[in-house]
Amino acid sequence: MGNIITAKNIVKRYSKHVALNDVSFHVPEGIIYGLLGPNGAGKTSMIRIINQITAPDSGEVLFNDEKLVPQHTRLIGYLPEERGLYKKMKVGEQALYLARLKGLTKADAMAKLKEWFIKFDITAWWDKKVEDLSKGMAQKVQFIVTVLHEPKLLILDEPFSGFDPINVELIKGELLRLKKQGTTIILSTHNMASVEELCDNITLINQSKAVLEGNVNELRHSFKEHSWEVKFQGKDEDIRNSLNGKFELLDFTPVNNLTVARIKIPETLSSNDLIKAMLPVSNILGFSEILPSMSEIFISAVTRTNPIKKA
Repeated sequence: MGNIITAKNIVKRYSKHVALNDVSFHVPEGIIYGLLGPNGAGKTSMIRIINQITAPDSGEVLFNDEKLVPQHTRLIGYLPEERGLYKKMKVGEQALYLARLKGLTKADAMAKLKEWFIKFDITAWWDKKVEDLSKGMAQKVQFIVTVLHEPKLLILDEPFSGFDPINVELIKGELLRLKKQGTTIILSTHNMASVEELCDNITLINQSKAVLEGNVNELRHSFKEHSWEVKFQGKDEDIRNSLNGKFELLDFTPVNNLTVARIKIPETLSSNDLIKAMLPVSNILGFSEILPSMSEIFISAVTRTNPIKKA
């Protein structure tokens, strides 16, 4: 499978502010791709360029290896962070109107909307005005009209904002289902737990530049610090002595009738060496490598200046 989006050397300026500075990345087909970064980093500018709301000052975007043109917008579904429904319209009337704008016939739109409204348990709101909807309910409606025309590419900017935990899980489930059906999803979010759970690959934009790109699992392994979590039964002092200065004890945490220790192993030694040192003085019940979270990687990457690192 190829790349559905290829961004090449994108530069975007607003007056004296540089929003994007020579940003390049590619989004393979059929995956969930995280476009990450702190506020003001340039994520939304990049999303607007892909959606052809604005154009880059230089560089280009390809859609399935073709230069991005207005006709491609019908293959894209976009849910912006700034929600926008007409408050005085009825919910069903609004949803049908937006569905027709996506190119659906009235009959197809009605059939698909009925299916989605049942799935999201909002059929009772069809004839109510948009202004009567809660923020979460309005977001459900906007999500539905974003995916209704079954786009090849779905771009979601902070899609979980305003949802309670139950509805967050509902949306996550739909995203995974859409991915399984072949939809490519670009997800822009500050929710790093969702990135770990959903995203296959990411690009991190900071201060208008792409500073990190790669597969989520490979990035987590590339940022690991050779530390392990050990669950054991035994005397803390005996464990300290067994480490004998060869291993760095990061912390001890008593949990019920056992202890959880985090231990860093020097690169000259292996995890087997740690086990051999601890076995004579403890009963080891669990042993697992500590991988950094995407939140930790995010913080690490944005707090230092470094060139793009690809996993």
